[in-house]
Amino acid sequence: MQHRNFPYYILIILTIFTTSCSVEKYIPEGERLYTGGEVIINSDSTIVNQNLLKAELESVLRPSPNTKVLGMYPNLSIHYKAQRENPGVINKWLNKKIGEVPVYQSDVEEFEVEALLRNRLENRGFFYSDVSSRFRESEKKKRASIAYTVKVPTPYRMETYQLDTLSPPIYREMISTVKSSPFKKGMRYDLSNLKQERDRIDYKLKRKGYYNFNPSFLIFEIDTNQYKNKRFDMFLKIKKDVPNKVIVPYKVQKINVYPNYELKDTLQQNIVRYDSLNMIQNETYFKPKYLAPYITLKEGSLYNPDISRNTARRLSTIGAYKFVNIQYEEVDSLRTDSLGILEANIYLSPLNKRAIRAEIQAVTKSNNFAGPGLALTYSNRNLFKGGEVLNITGSAGYEVQVGGGESLSSIELGLASELVFPRVIFPIKINTDFFKYNIPKTVTALGFDYLNRSKLYTLLSGNSGFGYTWDANKYVTHKINPISLSYTRLSNTTEAFDEILTENPFLEQSFEQQFIAGLTYSFTYNGMVDTSDTHQVFLNTNVEIAGNTVSLFGQENEDTENNTFLGLEYAQFAKIDADFRYHFNFGKEQKIATRLFAGYGYAYGNSEILPFVKQYYSGGPYSVRAFRIRSLGPGTSTGNSESGSFFDQIGNIRLEANAEYRFPIFNYLKGAFFVDAGNIWNSVENEDLPGKDKFTSDFINELGIGGGFGLRVDVQGFVIRFDLAAPFHDPSLAEGERWDFKFDEPIFNFAIGYPF
Repeated sequence: MQHRNFPYYILIILTIFTTSCSVEKYIPEGERLYTGGEVIINSDSTIVNQNLLKAELESVLRPSPNTKVLGMYPNLSIHYKAQRENPGVINKWLNKKIGEVPVYQSDVEEFEVEALLRNRLENRGFFYSDVSSRFRESEKKKRASIAYTVKVPTPYRMETYQLDTLSPPIYREMISTVKSSPFKKGMRYDLSNLKQERDRIDYKLKRKGYYNFNPSFLIFEIDTNQYKNKRFDMFLKIKKDVPNKVIVPYKVQKINVYPNYELKDTLQQNIVRYDSLNMIQNETYFKPKYLAPYITLKEGSLYNPDISRNTARRLSTIGAYKFVNIQYEEVDSLRTDSLGILEANIYLSPLNKRAIRAEIQAVTKSNNFAGPGLALTYSNRNLFKGGEVLNITGSAGYEVQVGGGESLSSIELGLASELVFPRVIFPIKINTDFFKYNIPKTVTALGFDYLNRSKLYTLLSGNSGFGYTWDANKYVTHKINPISLSYTRLSNTTEAFDEILTENPFLEQSFEQQFIAGLTYSFTYNGMVDTSDTHQVFLNTNVEIAGNTVSLFGQENEDTENNTFLGLEYAQFAKIDADFRYHFNFGKEQKIATRLFAGYGYAYGNSEILPFVKQYYSGGPYSVRAFRIRSLGPGTSTGNSESGSFFDQIGNIRLEANAEYRFPIFNYLKGAFFVDAGNIWNSVENEDLPGKDKFTSDFINELGIGGGFGLRVDVQGFVIRFDLAAPFHDPSLAEGERWDFKFDEPIFNFAIGYPF
């Protein structure tokens, strides 16, 4: 049953028990409530997919009856009650939301429906069908239904499919197109198939230069005169008196590019000829040598809408343009009987070159930390007149623990810069023709962070990277950073924090190796872009390898027996993780969303364990929501209650699974019921932690599991999320006590965006 919003369910139940009663007393004298219709098929021969035919015929039945729930009509009952002299505020509101106007027997136009059924049968090849109808009436309950009986004769089937003689050159193109048709001898006549065939031929011809062609110019003629057994010959023709320009291909003779176009531009501008393109601009806004590779249109080539769309899409990915508009003009004076001429104009309207964006944040975390934040971003687009985009972001944040006895706080300051070149920067020239869908971008990044945790430590960190990102097609994105560097320095540690490190050598080691140099690669398949698909799949895989290159230049440190590079002890490890998501869409804005995450990090060579910043954690608004952030695991360990909110609950192995049922409530408000399960583990036992933290075959019994309910404000893709969750399997408890649904101890999560 199709429903409109979430209150529908609640109100239906409420209505059934409080307001629903027999609606017969409201039905006017001489009327009957219409309860629906059905189609009964009697056929002279076997019908392939008869159930599909019946469903299609029933889809044209008019009108639709009132909604029925558990044998009652709650929506109709609400409508009747709202028509009373003093209906009350609640009845008025309910009627506005879910009330339904009654549908009576007199509203049924059975003769019109019979005509619709005959028409639909003829469209499917069942000519000369007979349709009759009969009402089924109940005087006692004042209700009526209708049955339509259709007598379906043997359908007409195709004997031959031929192309009528046409004028060249279109005749030569259509011959090959018709030969590749999916139509086969014995195919039942079907109007929808003919429409699809016209669209298929139009698609083929457009890609061979027929700029002015349209599927409406095609016509099918059916000849049954030669047969007495319901066979027919089908001829494909072009309608009479179509203009000559319809049946000739067009060639692109000239390509004009306006790199800095504004609607008010009317004056003559400078024209620079580059790579068979006319670059038209008063002064150099965008260097032609950088813009030309994005344009896949070629002078002298036949018109092809796919190439045109590909060019527009590639240009829009540069990041410097607000609008990309490609228009074609016919040069009638140069058209002949066999060829037309086009002039392509590419209008590129730039974004504002410089922009400043401010973000004021109010952060609250499930580990009871909350506070304000501010971020300022300066952007410069088309920095060196080649589409380069520079972003510089300064941020500041303050957090304080609003609950708990320690009253900890933190101050974080950051400065990050990113320079994106919309082309490949590489010592060896790369042929961009290899990248048909999109040209890779070169991304350079540099950032610094200062973090002060009161009563604990100060952490200074810096990072830089150099790499490439590109879309291989509509679904696949690659990101590779051959250079990825990060450095962290722990300082100003308090006695309390030093004591924590002394008691936990495993944690202390994770802070020792402060220099990380390596390579990262990310592969993403995003099937979620097809929003109308019933089944959607998403996969993101990340690989990171660190320390191998610098190890070639490492020198042994006699004090630590570890190698150093430029005086810094470096980390050496490999890490891989995968995030798989599957969405099943059904009903109206309803879906089952699932996610499975698995990650593993392996330290070797110069490292015994992964650096702290590279280890996994579990719990929080994007993880297992029934546990506070970083509070889950590792394994059955409870961590350190005094400091675990920051660092103890980490591991080099992570497994998580999530499932949500998402549904609409009303307008922009959505709801969800969810279940999460997951944990982290260590591949090497940490003897300083209470409990068992090593990953074993018994990991299933060590999962933290919880569930709850969420509300989401979704405004055109911007989502504010509120999730309330409670654990019902806590691995930190004794084995006999782990299964306990603590609904009276829920965890509140506030976040931006969907969790998966």
